[in-house]
Amino acid sequence: MKNTIAALALSALFIISCKKNENSSTEIIKNDSVHANTFTVDSVKVSDSLKLSDSLKVKYSATMLVFSDIKNNALLDSIYFEEKNIHDFSKNGIQDWLEKDKNEYFNSIKKNSKDWISDMNFSQEWYSDKAMKLKSKLNDYLHIQYIWGSYEGGAHDNYGFSERVFDVKNGKKLQLKDITSMSTSKIEAMLLKNINKINSGTTDNTGAVNNSEMLLVDVIPTTENFYFDEKNLYFHYSPYEIAAFAAGDITIPISWTELKGTISPEFEKRMGINY
Repeated sequence: MKNTIAALALSALFIISCKKNENSSTEIIKNDSVHANTFTVDSVKVSDSLKLSDSLKVKYSATMLVFSDIKNNALLDSIYFEEKNIHDFSKNGIQDWLEKDKNEYFNSIKKNSKDWISDMNFSQEWYSDKAMKLKSKLNDYLHIQYIWGSYEGGAHDNYGFSERVFDVKNGKKLQLKDITSMSTSKIEAMLLKNINKINSGTTDNTGAVNNSEMLLVDVIPTTENFYFDEKNLYFHYSPYEIAAFAAGDITIPISWTELKGTISPEFEKRMGINY
């Protein structure tokens, strides 16, 4: 099913495993193939693993973007919203923070496993992955996708996404109200109408399964996990948000034409939207 494939793919994408104290990996990747108009985007990656017992191995992997040319600390705080204790946004500062986060993760697993690790009777590999991906830089709007995945026992891995768009020109995180004045109820109706426009990729023994067949809610709520391109506004839902885990993550588009008449004139002009 899709949930297993997606979680394993996420793990494979971001983990470069290595033995603790032997091949611990910290990598600063310069000029990460993205030159975003007026600034260069770099990234820092930290990967490591720790064998706690014959039955339990733990892996940590994290990749974070570095925006050395952005000097607005309020904007940087918003970009690194998931990590509240980052105060040094330089490459070295991000690297130091990731090393500290890795050690805290390993120490937490060590501490919490003391009472039960000797009772584990089969081999397990736990992990924590997280990454930032620069998805687009369009008209001074910066779209970053935040991905996380983890497994700490249980029936399956867990994973999720956060989408954030930053208005670099005005130094702030973009809010939905900055794009459209359409009421929440009308947006929710459109989300339900468009639920099957982008199939999640889930299949069963009869073929593709529509997203609508796996919904757990009667009303699809608007979410802050939105982004856009020249044609559509997209809402992205992580597993369990609106549908069964087997559905994986679901993306629902709403076209600019469907939002016509409610789009902010400033946003419409800046994006050059043509209906």
